[in-house]
Amino acid sequence: MKKIRFCQECEKYTLKNKCDFCGSETIINAPQKYSKDEEIAKYRREIKKTVLKNKGII
Repeated sequence: MKKIRFCQECEKYTLKNKCDFCGSETIINAPQKYSKDEEIAKYRREIKKTVLKNKGII
């Protein structure tokens, strides 16, 4: 299964390694996998808590 790729030059999505429109290299544009046990999860939770406090939700 191929992953969707993104061209940073013309901001188009494709499945190919080179963009059809401008010919530049594309990058894989997928978010990181989420895991509560990962190393940076602590920081993600701290940022989320700060954002929610600033919005007055908590």
